[in-house]
Amino acid sequence: MNKNQLFKIWAATLLPKLVVILSLFALTTNHAQTTTIKGNVTDTSGSLPGVNVIIKGGVKGTLSDYNGEYQITARTTDTLVFSYMGYKTKEVPIASRSVINVDLQEDTTQLKEIVLNAGYYSVKDKERTESISRITAKDIETQPVTNVLATMQGRMAGVNITQSTGLPGGGFAIQIRGLNSIRGTGNDPLYIVNGVPFASQAMGNAELNNGVLQNQANPLNSINPADIESIEILKDADATAIYGSRGANGVVLITTKKGKAGKSRFDVYASSSLGKTTNHMKLLNTEQYLKMRQEAFSNDGITEYPFTDYDVNGTWNQQRYTDWQKALIGNDAMVNSLQLSLSGGSQETQYILSGTLRNETTVFPGDAKYKRAAIHSTVSHQSKDEKLNVRFSMDYSNDKNNLPGADLTRQAYTLAPNAPALFNADGSLNWEEGTFENPLSYLIGTYQTDTQNLISNTFISYKLGYGLDFKSSFGFTDTRLSEIRIRPSTMYNPVYEVTSADSQFIVNDGKRKSWIFEPQISWSGSWNKATCNVLLGTTFQNLKQESLAVDGYGFPNNAVIKNLLAATYLTILDNSSSEYRYNAAFGRFNLNWDGKYIVNLTARRDGSSRFGNNKRFANFGAIGAAWIFSQEKFLENNEVISFGKIRGSFGTTGNDQIGDYQFLDTYSVTSNIYDGITGMAPSRLFNPNFGWETNKKIEAALELGFFEDRVFLTSAYFRNVSGNQLVGVPLPGTTGFTTIQANLEATVENKGFEFDFRSVNIKSKNFNWTTSLNISLLRNKLLKFPGLEGSTYRNNFVIGESLNIGKMYQLTGIDSETGLYTFYDFNDDGAITSNEDRQIIFDKTPKYFGGLSNNLSYKNWSLDFLFQFVKQKGQDVLATFPITGAFSNQPTSVLNSFPQNGATIQQYTSGNNPQAINAFSNFTRSDAMITDASFIRLKTIALTYRLPSVIKGGSANIYFQGQNLITFTKYKGPDPENQSGVSLPPLRQLTLGMQLSF
Repeated sequence: MNKNQLFKIWAATLLPKLVVILSLFALTTNHAQTTTIKGNVTDTSGSLPGVNVIIKGGVKGTLSDYNGEYQITARTTDTLVFSYMGYKTKEVPIASRSVINVDLQEDTTQLKEIVLNAGYYSVKDKERTESISRITAKDIETQPVTNVLATMQGRMAGVNITQSTGLPGGGFAIQIRGLNSIRGTGNDPLYIVNGVPFASQAMGNAELNNGVLQNQANPLNSINPADIESIEILKDADATAIYGSRGANGVVLITTKKGKAGKSRFDVYASSSLGKTTNHMKLLNTEQYLKMRQEAFSNDGITEYPFTDYDVNGTWNQQRYTDWQKALIGNDAMVNSLQLSLSGGSQETQYILSGTLRNETTVFPGDAKYKRAAIHSTVSHQSKDEKLNVRFSMDYSNDKNNLPGADLTRQAYTLAPNAPALFNADGSLNWEEGTFENPLSYLIGTYQTDTQNLISNTFISYKLGYGLDFKSSFGFTDTRLSEIRIRPSTMYNPVYEVTSADSQFIVNDGKRKSWIFEPQISWSGSWNKATCNVLLGTTFQNLKQESLAVDGYGFPNNAVIKNLLAATYLTILDNSSSEYRYNAAFGRFNLNWDGKYIVNLTARRDGSSRFGNNKRFANFGAIGAAWIFSQEKFLENNEVISFGKIRGSFGTTGNDQIGDYQFLDTYSVTSNIYDGITGMAPSRLFNPNFGWETNKKIEAALELGFFEDRVFLTSAYFRNVSGNQLVGVPLPGTTGFTTIQANLEATVENKGFEFDFRSVNIKSKNFNWTTSLNISLLRNKLLKFPGLEGSTYRNNFVIGESLNIGKMYQLTGIDSETGLYTFYDFNDDGAITSNEDRQIIFDKTPKYFGGLSNNLSYKNWSLDFLFQFVKQKGQDVLATFPITGAFSNQPTSVLNSFPQNGATIQQYTSGNNPQAINAFSNFTRSDAMITDASFIRLKTIALTYRLPSVIKGGSANIYFQGQNLITFTKYKGPDPENQSGVSLPPLRQLTLGMQLSF
């Protein structure tokens, strides 16, 4: 057999067998090289949960859990791809390793991937045409605050927030791009919590909380800041028009935390805070005070001090001095907070359940407390084929506030410095034989609230195929307020011989329930260079509110003071109920061409039960467009400009914040009784043409990123014009009514500029530093108001000026003969009158405001701090004090009084000089009270240290936080933020806390 025959036999019989054997060997070898890879994914701050880990070229993958750990089965020759939004994607060959730890670096171009919540839809930050500002849990967690609104101060362009009081449970005023409505109550934004509208109007009764919270109790206190994942603010027409009438003043979207896939994770947050008043006013000491009082009586020609002027007539010790600021508002407010959270889940189902307890005291003497218990839960499920998505969220909180019967701040500033001691030797209240109105008597009388709030939402979506998605959400809220005020006879000076027959118990119960149902259908598709998104939906909303306030007076004894059946007299202060119904259809069309040119159209048709039959429905809409010019060829691969976008929008929104039944004929129960029957009187006239306020908005903006977006600048110009104002139009007295609710053709303009700056100053393995700056320059103007001069609004508004003004007298000096203030007589009639001579305009609108924040991290350390700044004019604190020389302490500025050279204060009076009293009253409403109230405040600072892991898969942080630490200002009063001398200013807080996860 020759070689050729042997080769043929080998090729025909042996070669196929060899091929089969080698193939089996290869398969066996390949199977043997499949292994399980484990590891941990981190960033500069520590473990990174939720990172996508997939095998390159395939679909198989997993997510890192809360501890940043992952596990995946792959071949030793595969490559793993690690990706996470806001971070650079990293590819790592397995190379026969079983443990692969990865450190991801933040992507300085993360703007292009961040997804923002726009309410009914989500949008990539890079591709948005809307004006949206955002803060996240990272910003919120650095602030030890009770109200979510406090977390936004100084952090968002165009959003001006003012805190009304430092008392727990107090309110905040928020303006998004200025005042649009002449009605003060018509400028609140729309609040959406997990897709559910949340009514922010106070449910309290002014008869109960006046003097304590100044009728500023805010339901938003019921939303626990620790449970919030993000807050988005929608500002322009393109963002708010899809909310129609509800979005005229902007929209605040609050999203709570959700669970993430991974093994179960337990988190513990515990902290303790110490709160103090921020500013100690300079007040007269005893010597200065008594000299002022003595001079006041001398100026009034009184040589024998009256019997009731105990401070100066020798009844009280004239050598005594008490710093009443320290005694009444100088205590330490303690805040203890504990939050426990359990979360985790599989790829299909995730959950989170958390509970929070917060206990806060006040700076007042006594045991006043604010307590909060909150529960947050979210369960999300996705079917394996990713078609069905279901999410249920529930937030419940119970807030109990127990405060004194009055804010003691006023007494701390005005009580005579030589007033007697607060307590007798035996610890009882000192009344100094009936001559001293002891301020601690307000601690006997109390103000208490018990607020329960439930917000729940169920969201379902299903992918129908062909780009179609069906979505539906159903939300429900239930808010209940129990408010009581107790004035027992024991809180009054014994000299008055008050008994329980004069004790008083006032109770207010309020209930507010609402539901909302919003089915939607959306479609998305793409062809060639075009990507299109369409959304259609409808809204059905119902809100019911009830309130009952009863005043009980006179009791047999104080032991039964909380039993209204024991009261001698009962007065119904309020017994009302109302229902609000709302229906709308909305739509959105978005077209993205080649990632460069984007058009967004939104429309909504609203119907509200608050308007007359002829004006019940209205249409609103907007168009927004953006050109991402950095995608053009002329900027391709540009080393300086990494991102550039021009965007603009125009549209209309509306406003129905007028209250219920304002267009109807209504009647009120009167106190008049005829023939044993209680009477009723007409209180409002019918107006079927009572319709919507409208707000036309326009915006143009430029966004620029430099050096791979390490420096990013956004600048925007906006102009909003609000018309068809919902106000009471004056009527002739012969009609029997002073006004009729109608649409007034008054027009209000808001315009301004907003700037946002962000820079990544240093980015390295161990040290990182980023800076953010925002500044807003806003102008508000009343463009027209028909019949203003003949209306009741003539002293409140001026055409061409801001809505936020005061009309003031013009101080011309102090008369050298009378020693009293003099004012300019504009109409030269020889008299100073309110209607004719208050011509000086005092604009309280800030000229600009903003915030500067920095974040620095070095290895396990991180430092965050925020400076808030406001440039504004304010009211001098003297306007909140009694007349100089009266039975009240004063700021030291009153020492510069007549007849001294260059005196700024008129001659003192004890209150017995009518001309001096009138001059002082005009003085407090004059341009002399206009002062610089600008300030720069170190709003918050947080220092965090990440401890080395002591538990496998666990982490621990300890942190120090400060709030309202330092305020730089020329303002002489307690607080330049709200210039109030009667409310407790925001407190300085120092917090020490820890966070443990395992």
